[in-house]
Amino acid sequence: MRCVGRVRAFCVTAAALLCGGSPAVADPLNELILPPASNLSGGAYPEKFLYFSGFDLWRSGGSFYGGLQWAPGGLNEDGFTLKVLLAQGSYRYLAGSTNIRGTGLLGAILPGWRIKRGDVEIKVFAGLDLQNHRLSPDDPSNSLRGNHAGLRIGADLWWEPTPTMMLASSISGSTIGNSFGVRGAAGWRVMDRFWAGPEVETSGDEVYRQYRIGAHLTSLKTAAFEWSLGAGYVQDNSHRSGLYGRIGVLTRR
Repeated sequence: MRCVGRVRAFCVTAAALLCGGSPAVADPLNELILPPASNLSGGAYPEKFLYFSGFDLWRSGGSFYGGLQWAPGGLNEDGFTLKVLLAQGSYRYLAGSTNIRGTGLLGAILPGWRIKRGDVEIKVFAGLDLQNHRLSPDDPSNSLRGNHAGLRIGADLWWEPTPTMMLASSISGSTIGNSFGVRGAAGWRVMDRFWAGPEVETSGDEVYRQYRIGAHLTSLKTAAFEWSLGAGYVQDNSHRSGLYGRIGVLTRR
């Protein structure tokens, strides 16, 4: 099976879906850089829910995702955090001389724990990963067609070494397809309104790698929403390259 095209699907934090020998479908968790929550919501109650969604595009296609984080003790407190994710994406590959288009659906339920010490915040997650792959036309040689269940793990880091600088990274992986991804970003506070700076990412599996380098804008607030943007250059080991773009939004309650 030889891959001839990849639609990057499931945009943040990077483990992926694998369609036989086709390239991975990247993890949306790896695309999110989530700044720490504020202490109070509406000036009265601790924020306990974070809702997020977004999409990602490059010349071969796109994807979208949505989900939430729930911290019963408050998003700004150490302790238990639950992450729930739903995502959809598509990909293409060649099976012999036949062009196959696949659609992947992902659902993940990830219990985790938040730890904050000074200006450093760390979240770790592990839980159930559910995936469904549909192929058109059908490819009986693809072992990942149909429904699958596995283990997904991930970790997020946010550090503000100075009041005007941030460093963030995320890593994620799934036993489905033995896929992985890593992302890192740095940023500086601009007009006391948002963070902006460079970002790098790599994701893949046993046969595929994709590399990204670009710039991000994180935590631009408009009313109750916070926006993140990303754009840059992408290249993979199938000798495809181009530009990518990403938009995400979140709100806390």
